Amino acid sequence: MRLALKVDVDTLRGTLEGVPNLLRTLDHHGLNATFLFSLGPDHTGRALRRIFRRGFLGKVMRTSVGANYGLKTLCYGTLLPGPDIGRKASHILRAARDGGFDLGIHCYDHVRWQDYVATKGEEWTRHEITLAAERFTEIFGVPARTHGAAGWQMNDHAFRMEEEFKFAYCSDTRGTHPFLPFVAGKPVVCPQIPTTLPTLDELIGVDGITEDNVVDQILRRSEQSGPYGHVYTLHAELEGMRFLPVFESLLSGWRERGYQINSLGELSRSLDVSSLPVHRVIAGEIEGRTGMLAVQGEKVSFPDLRSAELQKSHDA
Repeated sequence: MRLALKVDVDTLRGTLEGVPNLLRTLDHHGLNATFLFSLGPDHTGRALRRIFRRGFLGKVMRTSVGANYGLKTLCYGTLLPGPDIGRKASHILRAARDGGFDLGIHCYDHVRWQDYVATKGEEWTRHEITLAAERFTEIFGVPARTHGAAGWQMNDHAFRMEEEFKFAYCSDTRGTHPFLPFVAGKPVVCPQIPTTLPTLDELIGVDGITEDNVVDQILRRSEQSGPYGHVYTLHAELEGMRFLPVFESLLSGWRERGYQINSLGELSRSLDVSSLPVHRVIAGEIEGRTGMLAVQGEKVSFPDLRSAELQKSHDA
C-alpha cells in the first residue's frame, strides 16, 4: 500500500512557521514529501472577496480561518502590502532542498491564480507560470520539475504549458489514479498524479467530524485504494501549525497499517507513462470545498496511439 504526501504552501506565515515544523516532523519519521511553494506576493486578504460565493462563509466559520492564518496574513493585499514570499523566505525554501525533500511550484500569486486561471487565456496563463518558473530557478539554481495548481484550479493552456516547460509530472487535479490529461484533442504527455483523499479543511466541521476524530475518518478512507495508492494533500498553514499533532497521528496510523509513504516524485518514478490511461479533465465539485475544481473525468480511448511515441515524447 502506497501513499504520497503533497504539501501546499500558500502564505508567508505558512512558509516561515509551518514548513520548518513539517520538515522536522518528516525528518524525524524518515519520510519524504513534495513541497509546492507559492513564490510571489502573499495576497491572502484578497481571498475574502469570495465571501459572496455559495458555501464560502460556512467554510470560513467551521474551519477557523482566522485562528489558522492569523489576522496579519488576512490583511495582506488589502490593509497591508503583500510580502514577497520567495524573497523573504528563500532560506526556508533552500532548507527544504538541503533536507532532500522533493520541491516544486504551487503558484506565483496564490489568490490571483486560484480566482482567475479557470477563465483566463493563453497570454495570462503563460505570464503567471513564467513568473513562478523564473522565481523557482532564481532561488534554487535549477528549473522546477513539478507543478501543483493552487486550489486545484487549471485551464487547458496551463496543462499544455506543463508539457512545454518539461515538468516530469504534475498534481493539479482531484481524482482516483495517475493519468494523462486529454486537452485540445490529444493527450498532454505530462502525468497527472491527482489528490485522492479529502483534506482536513474539507472534513472538519462536517457531519460531526472534529479535529479529535478526523484521523479515524482519513485512515478509513485510505483503506480503499487502487494499484497506485493514495495522494494526501496537506497544508503548511494547517498540518504544519495548529494541526501538527493531527498530522503526526495520521503518519503513525498509516505506518502502523503498513503504508509505504513517499513523495510525489518517488511515486512518479514508478509510473510507466506509455501505459497510463488518458482522461478528460472536467470542472467538478468536491464535498467540503467551495466552487468548481479541476477533476479527473472520463477515460478517452486511443486505438491508434502508439505507446512508444508517448514514452519518447515524455523522455525528451
